[in-house]
Amino acid sequence: MRAVLGILSLLLVVAVVGLLAKKQFAAVSDIKVPQTAPVAGTPALPAISAGGNAQQQSQQIQQQFKAAAEASMQQARPMPDEKP
Repeated sequence: MRAVLGILSLLLVVAVVGLLAKKQFAAVSDIKVPQTAPVAGTPALPAISAGGNAQQQSQQIQQQFKAAAEASMQQARPMPDEKP
């Protein structure tokens, strides 16, 4: 009798965790990232095209990341005041 109650409670816990995970995944998949305007002094990045296969989209994302990294490296860094 004790084993049956243990198994039933375990199944109940697994069902609750499964429902919570399903709700969490549904909430995460509904998140939409808004398009932001480019910061002054940085080049505008082209949008990722919806067409094409995964390899092309991956290459586009890599190119955008590379362009953003290069643009951030070109910006002048503020120099700290030197102590005499």
